[in-house]
Amino acid sequence: MIKKCLGCGVPLQSDDANKAGYVEQLEGTYLCKRCFRIKNYGDYQVVKKDIKEYQNVFEGVKKKDNLILFVCDVLNLDSMLKTINEFGGNVILVITKKDLLPKSVKESKLLSYLTQNYNLNIITTIFVSSVKNYNLDALLSLIKKYKNKDEVYLVGSTNAGKSTLINAMVKSYSNSSYEVTTSVFPATTLDLLKVKINDEITLVDTPGLVMEDNYLTKVSLKDIKKISPKKEIKPKTYQIKPEQSLIIDNYVRIDYVKGEANSFTLYLSNALNVDRINLKTKDKLNDLVTMELDVPALTDVVISGLCFCKIVKPALIKVHIKKGVKVFLRPKLI
Repeated sequence: MIKKCLGCGVPLQSDDANKAGYVEQLEGTYLCKRCFRIKNYGDYQVVKKDIKEYQNVFEGVKKKDNLILFVCDVLNLDSMLKTINEFGGNVILVITKKDLLPKSVKESKLLSYLTQNYNLNIITTIFVSSVKNYNLDALLSLIKKYKNKDEVYLVGSTNAGKSTLINAMVKSYSNSSYEVTTSVFPATTLDLLKVKINDEITLVDTPGLVMEDNYLTKVSLKDIKKISPKKEIKPKTYQIKPEQSLIIDNYVRIDYVKGEANSFTLYLSNALNVDRINLKTKDKLNDLVTMELDVPALTDVVISGLCFCKIVKPALIKVHIKKGVKVFLRPKLI
């Protein structure tokens, strides 16, 4: 029987140090070298896998009739929800990282946003925080109520928080000291990974689907650490006039081209610096791709994987962004 890494799920092998699952010796080893270094040193090794491999796992889960926990990061809700109805309805939508939003944001408001903008074929929706252990008891109750088999699958995009959620469930409801490997970097889990919570529930972690239009796939590992929020976000609001711009570090420039005096509120990692400049006297980040957007009132401009900006009044803006990153509009989330 082929042994699998207990951290990322790939078969262990001792033949090629440059491939996933490498260990120096197979006997007595349960973690691949990559997972060992992530856990103990925070040393992340990129593993190149064809995105089709992740997609194949995703498609395989769709064919099963097990209960599905569809895991979405609260800051990146819209990136995956268009695929949720493909799972046939036996799905609980689990929205993670609730602790990153300002405490003033009510769950009822977020649920209202989902109801108004998506026709979701699901059992129910629950908000959780694996860091704060928020709503884990309620999630366990839902799993017990709706599961039709012992194995319950977790699916979602990379960095949605699936593995962190499993670890929180293990810590809270199991006697095991087992941990799935987690990190802020994309594609940490590489294959199916079964984690037994008790005699009646086994959670199956799946590789996160890599969204190629996400900012996290376009920058260095150092930048990923900076971009990924770790604590409750402190929104940054700016009163903006035409011919002014907001600069988000060296990642994005948002130009206010035309409109009334306006309010722009940014929701992003607290580690990111934001500068307001006057386009008449300063000019930065001209090497980025530019797109023009006609923004209705009370609309979010979402820069996938980086941030979103709520704009109060109608505005014509230009967004300067890395090539291939998705930028889109949605009705305000908050």
